[in-house]
Amino acid sequence: MAKSKTIYVCSECGYETPRWLGKCPDCGNWNTLTEQAPRVEFSAPEKKLKRAPGSDAEALRIDQIPDDALARLPSGIGELDRVLGGGIVEGSLVLVGGDPGIGKSTLLTQVCANLSREDIPVLYVSGEESARQIKMRANRLEASSSGFYVLSENDLNTVERRMDQLSPRIMVVDSIQTMYLPEMASAPGSVSQVRECASRLMRLAKLNNCSVFLVGHVTKEGAIAGPRILEHMVDAVLYFEGDRQHQYRLLRAVKNRFGSVNELGMFEMTSEGMQEVLNASEALLSERAHNASGSVIMCAIEGSRPLLTDVQALVSATVFGNPRRMASGVDQGRLALLLAVLEKRAGMRLYDKDVYINIAGGMSLTEPAADLALCAAVASSFRNRPTEGNWAVMGEVGLAGEVRAVPQAERRIVECMRMGFDQVILPKGNLRNLKVPEGMRVVGVETVSQAVGELGLFAN
Repeated sequence: MAKSKTIYVCSECGYETPRWLGKCPDCGNWNTLTEQAPRVEFSAPEKKLKRAPGSDAEALRIDQIPDDALARLPSGIGELDRVLGGGIVEGSLVLVGGDPGIGKSTLLTQVCANLSREDIPVLYVSGEESARQIKMRANRLEASSSGFYVLSENDLNTVERRMDQLSPRIMVVDSIQTMYLPEMASAPGSVSQVRECASRLMRLAKLNNCSVFLVGHVTKEGAIAGPRILEHMVDAVLYFEGDRQHQYRLLRAVKNRFGSVNELGMFEMTSEGMQEVLNASEALLSERAHNASGSVIMCAIEGSRPLLTDVQALVSATVFGNPRRMASGVDQGRLALLLAVLEKRAGMRLYDKDVYINIAGGMSLTEPAADLALCAAVASSFRNRPTEGNWAVMGEVGLAGEVRAVPQAERRIVECMRMGFDQVILPKGNLRNLKVPEGMRVVGVETVSQAVGELGLFAN
């Protein structure tokens, strides 16, 4: 009897090989090749499509395309609309990822309830939960009387038939890793199944002008599980961030074909569901310790929104052979660079000190404008002296200790004044043509040493 042949498929990129290899030749990951049965091709009857992908479509002049093709639909949740760029674009395909229990299904259930109350046909497809489980969540969110349709199914062919019957304008698929096509031999969640199911849903969204939300599982590293092509196929990728043990959740857009990238929305998880946080700066500073060393305020720009954040530092004598450098919310390599600048340019002996950095509220600062605030927080903790007055500090720091200009300085200043911080340290390059509000004191600095001196953090 002939031995049945098997193939080895990479779980990260989908590369196929007839023999096992320790390292995938395509993506370079180790120990990702798993043994699978060879794909069986079924001779399914040809299905006639309204217009198959790659069919004979006509080219249109850009000025002849109607503008209503990008009509937006308000979701009823302002923070979600902000992240999406102003609302849900008809016919779009949106991928929502995040850790288990972070609030993905809760938020999308609220969206379905809000839209169905406006007499918009909505279909919620779940491959993980039964219809009764979804009804229990809807009862908790007071959304059981809204009237959206629920389908507990993971066969994508059945989902397509129900979609043709109901003609929804909004559809949620929870989750894309549980969907499968029976004509493919691989199991649900495999690279080939996720890729083909996402491709089918993308076609359905464009042909039927239906906006589709895909819920995506994440790996232990925090990336969307499945092939990387999934994120390339969709129109927008939204990530839920935050600790499940804390009340605040951050919804961040890392890809958006219809709006600003890196836009940020803030939510609070309550027993009634995800509630919008309208004043994010106030929420992030609500538990700030006053007159404490190592605490400095800076204004970050997340998409189109200015946010005041508390940059915290703790400097202490090390008890180890090598001092520890730990950072939460900022790049650790950037922290090491700034500590070297403080030692070289500001004369602070940090080589025998442990340095810990934290951005309060679970925020993550990636823009260079946070450099000067990090330096000021480290200097404040090193001198064990709080900053004098209501200061906010912003600026990019170079290796020579120079402070470089930051973008959107006026918007940052206005947000600082709104929250009661009437003294701001900015790079001197930002003072040209800067409109300073009445009652606000703005100090321009050229070097890190000058900024530390303005805050009164040099030794007497």
